[in-house]
Amino acid sequence: MSLPPAALLPGALLAADALALALLVPLVPALAPLGALGLWLEAALRLPVLAATTRLLSPPCPPWATTAAVTAATTPAAFGTFRSLLGLPGLVPLAATPPAWLGVTHAATVLALLAWATPPAPGGVPKAPSGVPEARGAIRRGLALSWTERNTLGAAFLFLVLAAIGETAGPYVTGKALDAIGSGNGLTAAAVAMVAAAEASSVLFSACRGGLFTLVKARLQRSLRLQLFSHLVRQDLEFFQGMPAAELSARFSTEVPLVSTAVPMGANLLFRSLGMALVVGIAMVRLAPGLALLALLELPLGIATHHVQTFRRQVLQRSMLEAAARTAAGVQESFRAMETIRIFSAEREEEERHRQHLEPELRLRERMELELAGFTLVQRVLELAIRAVVLFRSHQLLRDGSITAGVLVTFLLYQDTVGRNARVFLYGFNNFLTNAAAGQKIWEYLDQKPTGDMGGTLEPPKLRGHITFQSVSFAYPGNPACPVLKDVSFEVRPGEVTALAGANGSGKSTALALLERLRNPGSGKVLLDGIPLAEYGHRYLHSKVVLVEQDPVLFSGTIRDNVVLGLENCQESDLQKAAAAAGALEFIEGLEHGWDTEVGERGGRLAAGERRRLALARALLRNPTVLILDEALDDGDAQVSAPQAQRWLSSGHAGSILVVSHRRRVLEAADHVVLLESGAVAERGTPAELRERGGAFSRLLR
Repeated sequence: MSLPPAALLPGALLAADALALALLVPLVPALAPLGALGLWLEAALRLPVLAATTRLLSPPCPPWATTAAVTAATTPAAFGTFRSLLGLPGLVPLAATPPAWLGVTHAATVLALLAWATPPAPGGVPKAPSGVPEARGAIRRGLALSWTERNTLGAAFLFLVLAAIGETAGPYVTGKALDAIGSGNGLTAAAVAMVAAAEASSVLFSACRGGLFTLVKARLQRSLRLQLFSHLVRQDLEFFQGMPAAELSARFSTEVPLVSTAVPMGANLLFRSLGMALVVGIAMVRLAPGLALLALLELPLGIATHHVQTFRRQVLQRSMLEAAARTAAGVQESFRAMETIRIFSAEREEEERHRQHLEPELRLRERMELELAGFTLVQRVLELAIRAVVLFRSHQLLRDGSITAGVLVTFLLYQDTVGRNARVFLYGFNNFLTNAAAGQKIWEYLDQKPTGDMGGTLEPPKLRGHITFQSVSFAYPGNPACPVLKDVSFEVRPGEVTALAGANGSGKSTALALLERLRNPGSGKVLLDGIPLAEYGHRYLHSKVVLVEQDPVLFSGTIRDNVVLGLENCQESDLQKAAAAAGALEFIEGLEHGWDTEVGERGGRLAAGERRRLALARALLRNPTVLILDEALDDGDAQVSAPQAQRWLSSGHAGSILVVSHRRRVLEAADHVVLLESGAVAERGTPAELRERGGAFSRLLR
């Protein structure tokens, strides 16, 4: 039974390293006098041997094999360099040490790799879904989005540089002032002015920098919201049928702000902190090179800790956003069905369902905060350890006279600045990657292409309104083996009211969806004036073929906004005529605010009959060539009845009318009736002809 490469690799590296060190023993006399440089030369000679060992294993080694080879080769040199910075003697090449040191080196390598390796996702936390773009790709998309604000970003970066110069000058002039006091010259007005000027310029330029980055964030958020909404409204209906509206809404409210924040605010934190750390770090090296290298060890240790934290936070953040979207979808569903909940006394069940939605989100948030606290503790412990070592070495240098008290104060102020900016950089980088990764769903939506077409380009100046179904068959994609329509053929003639009848599930709604081009036939054709619907322009077709739904949808806003929906430059006289023809003008003018009355969400402030009349007015305002009424005629309402449909034809408000209904009076008032059964045409003809036959139509009327 062969061992996997992950188990073979540590032993193979240890054996190869022992062989390499045995070959390097003759070079010890030449390497030892070089000190730390000799240790790094030895590491450079060992590294090719270890790297070659990782390549010889078959099958291929895990991705971290090269990292293991580099870590094993450089650990002794790094440790020796650290000792030299502390001023401790006794730097010896690894080839000259007892064999036990080789074992210690490789044990340290294994421990470092275990700490560096990314831990798996915890129980209950889903991993990143397959097919989602990597964070690197999301960052590129975010940068491309931010390029539109490059002028404002350029000004922000200019103030960032000026603020960094001011912050760097502050500790420097403070140290000079202390040296002047120590030498007996006293504190001059010029020194005080220099300190005040450095601090004032830093505050002023920092305020300008922060304000400009915040402005960019607000502009990007607006731009991304518009871009995402414009893209989504053009998606296929299947996309929305498989996606809860509340989940999409949650993307807008939670993820768009995160993505729009990633680049401007991330750049603000990252470049400011990185620039300050580099500038101040160079100043530290110029003041005390050995002490600076010792102090700057805080950076690689902090980065190593941050690497683990970043991935953990990205995984948890994505999972938490998914859980939040599911919670929002459940809340919206419950609130929309509040009447049903009240009717069935299901309040407790809904509370329990909401509690179950909240539990995963709460667990993820708790885990994220606990892990953040743990990583913060580790970072602070490392920081304190480095500071203690720096103070120990500073005491030695001050005692030897290698540095002055003023230089030491300046150095310690610089060290505090570097440490603070290093923490800000790691925090900002973590947030930058987390926010960028949070937007992966948004980029996924923006990359989604509609599968259907939006129509052709045909826009004839006049239409007659002659609808023809020619041997139309259709099956939904989710169930292609069960066609909903089977070889359906019928006509809707101009100047006539044609009724489409049938029991529930007979295919009436599907036929309307094909006529409105919400879906395309699987076979056969739907023609308008002898031309397939797909050849007409999208906006043109829907201005000529208008549907009034059984449960009309009204949007939040005024009555006027809902009636003129989608129309430009609508005349007031046309609006009044359409409302009068739909029987809506009287009740509109009877309202306190008339046309400016707010209808509420989904028209909730209006009665069902009033919503139906507004929907009819919205349709008639367009003077449609084909008017489709899906259960929109009411026997009990004289203004919205079957005889009124005939008057709409004679007055020119519509060219032809297709009525879907099961009401006896509506069907008998139609010019022609098409009866569907199980997706096929069972009967068609005038109401009188169908009654005489005594077939399916007569049974339906009974």
